[in-house]
Amino acid sequence: MHLIWLRTDLRLHDNTALAAASPRGPVAAVYLITPEQWLAHDDAPCKVDFWLRNLQHLSQALGNLNIPLLIRHAATWDQAPTVLSQLCRELSVESVHVNEEYGIHESRRDRAVAQALEADGVSFHSYLDQLFFQPGSVLTKTGTYFQVFSQFRKVCYSRLHSALPRVVPTPKAQAELGVKSDPVPTAVEGFQTPSETLRALWPAGEDEARRRLDAFADQQISYYKDERDFPAKPGTSQLSAYLAAGVVSPRQCLHAALQTNQGEFESGDIGAITWINELLWREFYKHILVGYPRVSRHRAFRPETEALAWRKAPEDLAAWQQARTGLPIIDAAMRQLLETGWMHNRLRMVVAMFLTKNLLIDWREGERFFMRHLIDGDLAANNGGWQWSSSTGTDSAPYFRIFSPLSQSEKFDGDGLFIKRWLPELAALNKKQVHNPEAAGGLFGAADYPRAIVDLKQSRERALAAFRRLPSRQEMAEHE
Repeated sequence: MHLIWLRTDLRLHDNTALAAASPRGPVAAVYLITPEQWLAHDDAPCKVDFWLRNLQHLSQALGNLNIPLLIRHAATWDQAPTVLSQLCRELSVESVHVNEEYGIHESRRDRAVAQALEADGVSFHSYLDQLFFQPGSVLTKTGTYFQVFSQFRKVCYSRLHSALPRVVPTPKAQAELGVKSDPVPTAVEGFQTPSETLRALWPAGEDEARRRLDAFADQQISYYKDERDFPAKPGTSQLSAYLAAGVVSPRQCLHAALQTNQGEFESGDIGAITWINELLWREFYKHILVGYPRVSRHRAFRPETEALAWRKAPEDLAAWQQARTGLPIIDAAMRQLLETGWMHNRLRMVVAMFLTKNLLIDWREGERFFMRHLIDGDLAANNGGWQWSSSTGTDSAPYFRIFSPLSQSEKFDGDGLFIKRWLPELAALNKKQVHNPEAAGGLFGAADYPRAIVDLKQSRERALAAFRRLPSRQEMAEHE
């Protein structure tokens, strides 16, 4: 028998490890419930719940092909080698197949499992699946990982032109094995079940992921470039949670986008091109995770920024976390996160810059808070986004580029529709007042709404001064 160990690849279609294992003979699947590991990685309760709900759908789909899904428990990944070795002995497994995952802990876990299995005579096979290109295969002329997205994208484009990653076939039904599937738990200790309202926003299963992808490609992708920055509009694909859990693959997304654009990456439909670029940003940040392991260790990508004098300001941090900063666009975005497990991408940048620049609070506080609440939380993308916004990362915004929450609000939510949706206490304000109730004087019926916790102009100057005091990379190198 052969075993596929499922992780962030909760789908039947276009699943590389599953497609590779199936022709070898009878296949079973296993999923490990690892609560202490998830807590250590700040995985959000809504994300764990989403995994379980998707597993239930996947168990049914695999069952239709007579592939049993087994559930095993291991508090942390340290126990994975023992638990999987034991399972392989029980089932007389010859080989285990996985889709590669990235990050220091993931790589360490897979090496330890491979070693334990091979000691028992079980072969371990891993496959490129959640990326288009193997990390380490897209490098600069000097053989290093790219640090600038536009250069990385250029090489990816030329590679995609010469060899488009293919969608792999779905396995056919196998003969019954006489091994029963385990019931998928509906909850895991340590993770609160999210509200039904939140769950209803993110239905589980491949059918839903495909429906979203097809609807986006058919109706919305052409407007993506123009509408993706406006949080009150349905301008984005709403696929990030499905991509993060592997319910849909990046290859399926790429092919759907190319289909709408006559197979073009760089010309034709500007919406499709922009969306493909977003898939490549996702790719870029995963390559960074492998090429620069320090970002997996809570370290700044730019070492010189480790010396930044971040403020210890627990009250300001709590006001940001609880959506009571007194800046409507920030508070509306944070309420969206708390209630839906998701935040509009433009607003992720706006609230991150506000925390790291205007409040001068360490980006790691924001990164952790996001991971604990996002249904689409993904280490590479979340870390990349936070480090970009805080000017500590790869290809990051220069430190003097600080979004003003007010101008972002006026530009991207001009009528205040998004703000009023999430801050109904400001519903009575007109579209000019709603961005900055304090400046409207007397708050015009928004008495319940707090005053701004920070002066934007002064806090901007404070951030600039803190960044100017940093040593340059050259000075750092000279001192080493």
